[in-house]
Amino acid sequence: MHATLDVSLHGNAVLHDLTFDVPAGAVVGLMGPSGCGKTTLMRSIVGVQRVASGELTVLGQRPGSAALQHDVGYVTQAVSVYRELTVSQNATYFAALQGHSRDSADRAIAAVGLADLAGRRVDRLSGGQASRASLACALIGAPALLVLDEPTVGLDPVTREEIWSHLQSVAARGATLLVSSHVMDEAARCDSVLLLRDGRLLAHLSPAQLLDRTAASSYDEAFLRLIRSEETP
Repeated sequence: MHATLDVSLHGNAVLHDLTFDVPAGAVVGLMGPSGCGKTTLMRSIVGVQRVASGELTVLGQRPGSAALQHDVGYVTQAVSVYRELTVSQNATYFAALQGHSRDSADRAIAAVGLADLAGRRVDRLSGGQASRASLACALIGAPALLVLDEPTVGLDPVTREEIWSHLQSVAARGATLLVSSHVMDEAARCDSVLLLRDGRLLAHLSPAQLLDRTAASSYDEAFLRLIRSEETP
């Protein structure tokens, strides 16, 4: 993925002159405080947000193009499946939309650890289980790029660990993952991190480079030091 872009909403600039590349097969964290532009960038990547200017290519194609229909999976912050349907019914429905078999749906459900709950309605699942149901639907067809908007926000530590375990297993099979979070310690789970603030890219570094560059002992401290260095005349 390559990007050099600006994005505006209702005439107001939201993302300013972002330039970055995301290599295939990597787990990239999109980090920054709430309101910094993470969701807008992700919406731009999946083709549901208009880019004001610049260039953005995803797997060599323009975002939202028909060629990417089966190659990009997207999970929003909110649970993005039908709550009145079971896990299995949701996965089967999304598989059918993409021309995939019931077996593909079953494999996606098993991949996120919900095989035992496949027959349960989503509105009767816990928050973490419902998030995994959304993830299962995004995994159908083994997309080459998976875009996840804060998939672990508000989850307990055990469920968060389970979600990350599933994500890393997906990456191990060759998929590229772009995962947003405002919890800076999740940077340690990524191959590299894109750090945003106020719609601007502060840095694109590996976790080790981030700590080394800022001489910080934690990722929260590293982010704060980056901000302060930008503010220093």
